[in-house]
Amino acid sequence: MTKTAFSLNGKLIMVTGASSGIGRQCAVTCSRAGARVVLLGRDQARLKDTLNKMEDQDKHVIYSVDLIQYDRVAEIIKDLVAHKGRIYGLINCAGISTTLPLNAISPQKMEEFFRTNVIGAINLTKHAVKSAHFSETGGSVVFISSVMGVAGENGKTLYSMTKGALIAAVRSMAVELAPRKVRVNTVSPGVVESPMSRSAVYSKDEESLNRIRSLHPLGLGKPEDVANACLFLLSDEARWITGTNLVVDGGYLAR
Repeated sequence: MTKTAFSLNGKLIMVTGASSGIGRQCAVTCSRAGARVVLLGRDQARLKDTLNKMEDQDKHVIYSVDLIQYDRVAEIIKDLVAHKGRIYGLINCAGISTTLPLNAISPQKMEEFFRTNVIGAINLTKHAVKSAHFSETGGSVVFISSVMGVAGENGKTLYSMTKGALIAAVRSMAVELAPRKVRVNTVSPGVVESPMSRSAVYSKDEESLNRIRSLHPLGLGKPEDVANACLFLLSDEARWITGTNLVVDGGYLAR
């Protein structure tokens, strides 16, 4: 185990969206903190690539699944607990993003985004935190939201409404689960250099990308910056933090 400021030694941590970007780095960071990590994503080969970057690879497990396969998710949780024991923590990283003007948004597109970014994550969390599945001493759930959940930007209605929904839902989940010492928080990144951001509209030309850079006083973020925040919220050092939104944005919201 690599020495880190915050230990997850021996704890079972689930990470969705673990096949790339922030989710991949969260899995790697948790492994360095001593966790036994459950990697969830749609692409088996890319999940294996993540596993190859992790420490103590034999301790971890992969499940290839689309989180909108709601019944399959429930089966995975039961199988996981039966073979690996109770869950201590969960990082909900899986999500999709786009830039679309309001007049191009359809009800079908809104439903697609809510299924992936909100319903899939909350459904997984519902099953993971059941009394029969989650640590009896409590634990931590983290949702990756975005600064777009609290700030506006052209063409971001679809993305913003789902990320804002997570921030709102987490407050109620935190209150409901507090008697069991289960903490629930969101982390809201600014723009992070990742496969998702590199495929965004603003990355297509240097002028647009420079504008995005200028909105972040400390520059664009790295996946490690977000993963470290998640590690803190999972750890015992954050035992008195729940129902909050931790902004990790290089100063984006300070402007």
